[in-house]
Amino acid sequence: MKIEMTPIGTFYTGETDIPRHWTVSEARGRIEVDPAYQQGLKDIEAGQQIVVLFCFHKSREFAPDLLVQKPPHKDRPFGVFSICSPRRPNPIGLSVLRVSGIRENIIDVENIDMIDQTPILDIKPHLPPSA
Repeated sequence: MKIEMTPIGTFYTGETDIPRHWTVSEARGRIEVDPAYQQGLKDIEAGQQIVVLFCFHKSREFAPDLLVQKPPHKDRPFGVFSICSPRRPNPIGLSVLRVSGIRENIIDVENIDMIDQTPILDIKPHLPPSA
């Protein structure tokens, strides 16, 4: 089975020192959603968190020897599915971002860990577990 996806938008930032993970990031940027999908942004509001699925478009091709990798901040190797490495069998990333503003087809976001011109595959609401 082959799966093909078309990005719904593109992420932009002026940041050059991108944090390794959204949980430790204070960096900002914006998602420009293709105008064809703009109506899908209805009810997204400043202050809420969104889940953003994206493509690691600059990541080098995956090879079987990367099934186990040693992250730079760890003291031992881990399986690729237990870490957040961009070198994965399918180069899909996930971030939980805070919306700082929205206008037309542009979402201003905080806590970014994506590089400039990252293709955005999907946006979903972040729904924390209910108490």
